Amino acid sequence: MSTTAVIAIVIVAIIVVAVVAWLYSQRRRSEQLRERFGPEYGHAVEQYGQQRNAEAVLEARQGRADRFDMHSLTPEDRARFIPEWRSVETRFVDDPAGAVGAADALVSEVMMARGYPEADFEQRLNDISATNPDLANDYRATHNIALSSQRGEASTEDLRKAMVTYKNAFENLLGTPQSERSEVA
Repeated sequence: MSTTAVIAIVIVAIIVVAVVAWLYSQRRRSEQLRERFGPEYGHAVEQYGQQRNAEAVLEARQGRADRFDMHSLTPEDRARFIPEWRSVETRFVDDPAGAVGAADALVSEVMMARGYPEADFEQRLNDISATNPDLANDYRATHNIALSSQRGEASTEDLRKAMVTYKNAFENLLGTPQSERSEVA
């Protein structure tokens, strides 16, 4: 075999190895994002139309979230937020729509106290998807119920479901262990 043929075979082998390594790294990247973002991964693919676009968006969200100064709530913050939540829950009996709006505001306040930056709903949702992806879909659905409520289109049952989800988000952000969370009927 000539030297030129050997060189050509080596070059082709190097190219094949490089392509296989690149394909493996892309597949591994996708798997890691699927694991990291859970159901939010599928939502992003659906929203952005292509896996590559969705993955770029999810990586950008993660990069933003990595810069947050996330921390647990101080005992003082916890002591302040818990009675505020109880007040919101109590309000639900007489003013379900108002309680849902107050729950949204309180969850946003707890997020800021935990180190999330102040942001509009879409940015908060993106931030939650990067830091707590299991909560993102519920948070999105709850916000949609709140918007329906503002238009007078949400039923009391819709508002009750929103309160349950906001309570889950509140307790999650508060740092309440799952075993200590109360069930809302």
